[in-house]
Amino acid sequence: MPRTRAKPAPRGTRGAGAAKRARVRAARTDAPPAVGYSKRSRLDKLGVKPGMRVAVLGVPERDILRELRERTVDIAEARPRKDTQMILLGVESAAALRRLGTLQRAIRRDGAIWAVWPKGMKHISEGMIRDAAIAQGLADVKVIAFSEALSGLKLVIPLAKR
Repeated sequence: MPRTRAKPAPRGTRGAGAAKRARVRAARTDAPPAVGYSKRSRLDKLGVKPGMRVAVLGVPERDILRELRERTVDIAEARPRKDTQMILLGVESAAALRRLGTLQRAIRRDGAIWAVWPKGMKHISEGMIRDAAIAQGLADVKVIAFSEALSGLKLVIPLAKR
């Protein structure tokens, strides 16, 4: 006896899975565009959690403040408060790197400092930032495309020092 295959249901009528995919697509259209090869949002790449205490210091990308306000209200722009969980530090020159020691004391032991610098600049590079971080006792753990024009390097207190 020959086997007969059932016709698949028309697309979009397959039950809860189709509804969930539609909700996910709708949510993605409201999200800020992903940068680089990753499809994750910038805040997800940075690791920003709801309610997190964040400081933004000298980052030239002004849209980041709007994005952060959608996820947390605890945002400092001039100076980080004690027990800040994440600092976004704009690095336009080597002078900004001298602040790493002071900023390290402002973050929680499990916190992070994201050094954000312009791509393609000769006077500031990932290697320079990494060397300055290591000199201050920090470890680099992640690099991201912060925006089309900026890169980011995540710096943390090593586990052995926490």
